[in-house]
Amino acid sequence: MSAPPLAEKPSRMAAPVGSRLAASLVPSSRFGGAMPWVIALLTALVVIAAAGGLALGNLAANARADLSGAVTVQVIEADPALREAKAARSAEILAGESLVRSVRVVPRAELVELLEPWLGDGAASGEVPIPALIDVELIRTADTQEIAALSRALEGEVEGARVDAQSEWLRPVYDALAALQYLALALIALVAFATAAAVWLAARSAFANHRETVEIVHLLGGTDGQVTRIFQRAVIRDAAFGALVGTALGGIAVLALGRQFAGLDSGMVAGGALGLRDWAVIGAVPVIAIALAALTGRITIAFALRKML
Repeated sequence: MSAPPLAEKPSRMAAPVGSRLAASLVPSSRFGGAMPWVIALLTALVVIAAAGGLALGNLAANARADLSGAVTVQVIEADPALREAKAARSAEILAGESLVRSVRVVPRAELVELLEPWLGDGAASGEVPIPALIDVELIRTADTQEIAALSRALEGEVEGARVDAQSEWLRPVYDALAALQYLALALIALVAFATAAAVWLAARSAFANHRETVEIVHLLGGTDGQVTRIFQRAVIRDAAFGALVGTALGGIAVLALGRQFAGLDSGMVAGGALGLRDWAVIGAVPVIAIALAALTGRITIAFALRKML
């Protein structure tokens, strides 16, 4: 009688072999190497960038909401007495418009106080002609045609009156905020790429250090799936540690910056405060980082195993 083929034995030994060699394939130090700390640093940067982008979005949205239903009327007139009369007449005309909710002529003392930091004593001296300003609150957001209708209502009655949508004043600010948001997104994308590159390098290095062990596992009947899972568990473990540490560091930095900006006591800055939904998005950063590391590690080991064949 002939002996059974030797090829049958390795297949039955595959499972125990994989478990016995797991300790050899996984790095001996639980948080050894630079990869966890690199991921921690990159995750902290993503948390800060994400928080900044969300805060800028909140700031722009709140500013638009506050100013979308308001316009400002300027009455340009060199003669102070005539300027006050024109401002009163403009307020009277605007109060009769169905689109207008309330009208307020800004007192001259308030205008002087606003301009004094730039004009100095000249703001109160009367040497610099300051136009009269009228704050107009609308019942809803007005489109371009409705703003033009308000302008036409004043043109025939008050010479030198000009209607400006307050949201138009801040259009350059909105554009700058949008550019900063895109910059934050670009930074997040670059950091994600750097994280994937760091995991790729670490996984390739770990695989190269244990290449002989992997070859032995293959000879004994171990599968590529077993080898991939062993390395992937190590990657997920280190990535989880780094992501959690980085999220904690980034969160501390965001809270510290938030307290600094809150100390400015500015209504506009307060509009950029982070809400629960924003913190939920930030809380998803470590989860995404771990998933990205796991996927990158799996792909890296799969390619490395394919080259061995």
